[in-house]
Amino acid sequence: MPHDDHHGDRTVSIDADGTSLEGNLDLPPDALGLILFAHGSGSSRFSPRNRFVARVLRDAGFGTLLLDLLSPAEESADAATGKHRFNIPLLADRLVAAIDWLENEPSTTRLPVGLFGASTGGGAALVAAAKKPDRVVAVVSRGGRPDLAADALPVVQAPTLLIVGGNDDVVIGLNEQARDEMRAETRIEIVPGATHLFEEPGALEQVAELARAWFASHFADARAAHAHGAHS
Repeated sequence: MPHDDHHGDRTVSIDADGTSLEGNLDLPPDALGLILFAHGSGSSRFSPRNRFVARVLRDAGFGTLLLDLLSPAEESADAATGKHRFNIPLLADRLVAAIDWLENEPSTTRLPVGLFGASTGGGAALVAAAKKPDRVVAVVSRGGRPDLAADALPVVQAPTLLIVGGNDDVVIGLNEQARDEMRAETRIEIVPGATHLFEEPGALEQVAELARAWFASHFADARAAHAHGAHS
């Protein structure tokens, strides 16, 4: 059934240094901001988990952009060799290209941007946030590898929420190490009983609610600061 309550889901094509990336842009009316999704290795903009979180965020008034960070040819090469999935600089540069595209796109030009990264996408999101401190208002990582952001961690200015499954022991440790290197406001939320993909009943709902609350709070702070700056 067609949506007639907002601008709707449209497919966009974003040029990243000569590579065309496909994405789905969905804007509710009077969007509070735009959340750009950075999926993990072996996933895509059709990831059912990210699409679920995106729907919750749209219901809360945020626009969403789910983007394939690799071209179809790169995706098939990665499936065979895994050569791109840990290439965090490449993935981060693709996110930066998308942030720049959003700034130049009439429907999203004024919207502040948040980043939601999953798995290796969590590391890429933090590198992109470090490169675009004036545009990225907040970051949420789900089962992410923020450790892969390495030297970018202390540079990130955006408040960052790291969500990890309670049974994802190795990744909990990697997130704690990353948090200790960060200077921005950083919080770890452990979802009890959840594994890496949050497939347990109710686990993904908790992720979506944590992300919604984090983005809502920090986007409100950004709007207040912007209004104060405009009047001072």
